[in-house]
Amino acid sequence: MKKINLIVIIALVMFSCKNETKTSDVNLEENRAKSYDQNDGLVTLKGEFVYYGDAAVLQTPKEIYGVVIDDNLQLLEQQVKAFKKEATDMVPVTVRVRKFEKPEGEEGWPFRVEIKEILKVEAPNPESKDVIKLAK
Repeated sequence: MKKINLIVIIALVMFSCKNETKTSDVNLEENRAKSYDQNDGLVTLKGEFVYYGDAAVLQTPKEIYGVVIDDNLQLLEQQVKAFKKEATDMVPVTVRVRKFEKPEGEEGWPFRVEIKEILKVEAPNPESKDVIKLAK
């Protein structure tokens, strides 16, 4: 009888433990799943974004993309401005995009992306030392 009570108590303790997850991580995973499940041709990319002058770039750990300049880009730039100290600062973002090859004969990276949905904008890591500054 004592063994059965012990087994029941252990089982209750194990099943009553909460499996906590951050809501932002859950939302990101849902959006990633949405990218794959919808079959809408959109891809979720996480990388560092910069828009300077008339050029916008999204750099992921594996590739660099030119970004189509449109209303969604302008909206992303407004959200990113809060995290920039200088105009050339790169800010971590997560976006859903339409990825396509650049037109023949144009300069730039082999692929471009058109932002369709902004999922997350984060503050840059202040510990990061991969900054290049040009002096005049």
